[in-house]
Amino acid sequence: MPLHNISNRQELVSFLKNKCVDIRKMIVQLTVTAGGGHVGGALSMTEMLVVLYQHILNIDPSNPKKPDRDRLILSKGHGGVGICPVLCDAGYFPKSEMDGFNQFLSPFGMHPDMNKVKGIDMSTGSLGHGLSICVGLGLAARLDKATWRAFCVLGDGECNEGSVWEAAMSAKHYKLGNVIALVDKNKFMIDGPVEQIMSIEPFEEKWKAFGWKTTVIDGHSIEQLLDTLENLDPPDSQTPQCIICNTVKGRGVSFMEGQGKWHYGGLDELLEKQALEDIEKTR
Repeated sequence: MPLHNISNRQELVSFLKNKCVDIRKMIVQLTVTAGGGHVGGALSMTEMLVVLYQHILNIDPSNPKKPDRDRLILSKGHGGVGICPVLCDAGYFPKSEMDGFNQFLSPFGMHPDMNKVKGIDMSTGSLGHGLSICVGLGLAARLDKATWRAFCVLGDGECNEGSVWEAAMSAKHYKLGNVIALVDKNKFMIDGPVEQIMSIEPFEEKWKAFGWKTTVIDGHSIEQLLDTLENLDPPDSQTPQCIICNTVKGRGVSFMEGQGKWHYGGLDELLEKQALEDIEKTR
């Protein structure tokens, strides 16, 4: 259920856009605190996570383990600096708990730990595992006759992994309409452009060939995310769904946008100041 009580569509879009600005600022600040981080890919998936946690997922931050909650697996597990601010903003924990992010003894790190961070449904980091986990969750929900969904957020570079396609094949075979994949297609991976390192094209056609209902959207458009995620097939349908979100690495920060070198990076005081100013201009 939504974490807000906004019924007017225009007000909702404005509310979510402002949330994205706040989250992106927090991502930059946490990257500075950590001394570096996977900032580019965190900034590219902000709209996806904000819309999911604020409006789509059936969750209760005051009861993180409620049995009928929707599950979200961050398969691109290096995005801890991106998802933790979203969880904080949703009410899972106060911002002060993230002081010392990625420092010794802090529960918060670049790869979030399900045993330490409220709201994290699975510890991830080694790429290519999240969708398989969602297949297992989808099967478990069906056995329990439950109506919750398993959402998986993947990176496009991650889709080099053969295990992603084994999971895609399995989800269709077992007719898991309660499994939803969202791909953050920002076109870069740690080694460089995805197209040069290991092309995944034709990407949409691959998912369709594996039997998934597939939609391609602008991953930075709140309106398109709402329209797509609000109109998912019911959990008891028999076709898994993939939403390919075209995004920009480092979205919102002028010197990071579309720059593969910001897959991982650190910010000095001047760069932090510029990044925060750039992000505020998007409000």
